[in-house]
Amino acid sequence: MDTAVTDPVVGLLLEGRYRLEERLARGGMSTVYAATDLRLHKTVAVKVMAEHLAHDPTFVDRFTREARAAAMLSHANVVGVSDQGSDQGLVFLVMELVRGRTLRDLLSARGRLTVAEAFAVLEPVLSGLTAAHRAGIVHRDIKPENVLIGVDGVVKVADFGLARAVVGTGQTSQTGGVLIGTVAYLSPEQLERGRADARSDIYAAGIVLYEMLTGHPPFGGDTPLAVAYQHVHHDVPAPSAEVPGLPWQVDDLVARTTRRDPAGRPIDAGAFLAELSDVRRDLGIDPVPVPTGQSAGPGTLRPTNRPTRPRPHDRHPSNPGTAVLNGRNPGRGGRTSMLPGMGAGPTTDVQGRRPAPARPRPGVPDHIRKRRARFAIAVVALLAVTAGAIGWWFGEGRWTTTPELAGKDQAAAIDLLQNAGLDPDCCDEVWSEDVPAGTVLSTEPAAGAEVIRSTDVRLVVSKGKERYTVSPDLVSLPVEQVETQLEDLPVQITRGQDYDNQIPPGHVIRFDPAAGTELKRDQVVTVVVSQGRAPVAVPDVTGQAPDQATKILQDLGFTVERIEDGRSDAVDKGEVMAIAPGPADGRIPFGSTVKIQVSAGVPVVAVPDVVGKTGDEAAQILQAAGLQVEATRFFGNKVLRQTPAAGEQVERGTSVTILLTFG
Repeated sequence: MDTAVTDPVVGLLLEGRYRLEERLARGGMSTVYAATDLRLHKTVAVKVMAEHLAHDPTFVDRFTREARAAAMLSHANVVGVSDQGSDQGLVFLVMELVRGRTLRDLLSARGRLTVAEAFAVLEPVLSGLTAAHRAGIVHRDIKPENVLIGVDGVVKVADFGLARAVVGTGQTSQTGGVLIGTVAYLSPEQLERGRADARSDIYAAGIVLYEMLTGHPPFGGDTPLAVAYQHVHHDVPAPSAEVPGLPWQVDDLVARTTRRDPAGRPIDAGAFLAELSDVRRDLGIDPVPVPTGQSAGPGTLRPTNRPTRPRPHDRHPSNPGTAVLNGRNPGRGGRTSMLPGMGAGPTTDVQGRRPAPARPRPGVPDHIRKRRARFAIAVVALLAVTAGAIGWWFGEGRWTTTPELAGKDQAAAIDLLQNAGLDPDCCDEVWSEDVPAGTVLSTEPAAGAEVIRSTDVRLVVSKGKERYTVSPDLVSLPVEQVETQLEDLPVQITRGQDYDNQIPPGHVIRFDPAAGTELKRDQVVTVVVSQGRAPVAVPDVTGQAPDQATKILQDLGFTVERIEDGRSDAVDKGEVMAIAPGPADGRIPFGSTVKIQVSAGVPVVAVPDVVGKTGDEAAQILQAAGLQVEATRFFGNKVLRQTPAAGEQVERGTSVTILLTFG
């Protein structure tokens, strides 16, 4: 679909100079466009801040900071930024356009890289970071998405939007209480204290190296908090654990650059680059081209104009309607009034004469008689109504039916009972797996029962699903203390064991199901107890110098003991010839003592006595003892003298000179 149609920004001319031609990428906070610099007649990339963030000073400051940070750098491996501004409500910055793909795209296509390819990508990244660190800038967001690989194989570091200049303490700090960066690559000090320096970039670069070698970051989890916890509390595993056959030197490099203590890492990207070069040299890895994978290539920019927007149709105002009144006078309501003189006149008979006035009857006056009659009728009616009401009440009027309340909300059920003339008796609460909390399950008397009004009706209300949780605060406490606190929960507690390099033996590592999970009654909960550090496999250090072998073993947690030197034909003098326990013994407990034996040279043999033997016999005896033979013949074939003398202890392979003469 044409981006000119779908993206109204395409075609805009910013500051009369940059014409946006094509949308290249879109993220949550910005969109990147290919654009033409009309002043310099070249193609550039323009990053435009998302419209909903353009009025947020924090994000505008981030854009400005990225422009200033990148503009301070002039390096082949850093994406250059040439301009920054705002126009037509858009905040933007102008960068060089890199045609290619990100390291993330490459890893998605390839899975993982070889050691040589990973080094080929990481070296230019560290070169660009070296320039940033020497300029006092910490990137703070090194990740595969911010490593661009051009179609020409040039690697560039992008997105200095989180970069900050190092302050007097040698560190940058977060602002606003918001942790910024990508959690999969954040160093422990950023996660714990929000502070970062050059060594934080080293940690992130080490994580990227791990991901290039294995195809995934070292830590994963269902939530960012779970990933952050592992960064803070766990060492990055060796890449060879995922990819067998990787050199131990590569494992050691990843371990040194991702130590949780910043003091144990290289001081900056330059130091990391130097260590990477040393490893390359030690392993004899020749440089290889940067893998670019299949790329769309630079392609041709499609020049477009700003899309023509359809004009609104001409709108002609309709003629105003005419209000039609019915003509009726609302005040009169259609009624007619009688005017004076329109009333009925005196009644006359058919002959037109006025009748004679009626004469009053003798006795009680009529008006009193009528009043008495009306009173008697009212009394009789009242007695009849009262008798009927009493009869209705004692018949069926005092009875009612318990309404159907199951499934009703508790408050609504109480209202319905009161409207039915019944008294709510609230409430029995019971657990229910099917009915939400606060909903009526049943009544007593049951729905439909005939009851006398004002009867108490007991409501049985759902408490919801019966669930219990184990507090996460119990993790790392002694198992006996934890089990005591769990005694009140109606769940079944079992124990499990596992190794943990952080939590001491006898303390709780975790729960299964995890702490905080809602548990049903009588559900089994396994308390996983630490057995201490996990057993460690003993590496093969034979053939290495004693100091180097000792350091490797001590870094793995072993206590190293050097025993009396031995002799070996296979191992040179001064190198480790034997280790016990050895690699063949499998994993042994952390902190175990490992003994190493250093070669003092080849084995020693006693020189045989060959005086008086023939030359051939002597040579055969000496060679059988592992010695070389040098014969000096003086008119004979019997050994007159030998050097070294018989019985002397010499190293195997030593030359023995024999003098042959007449016997």
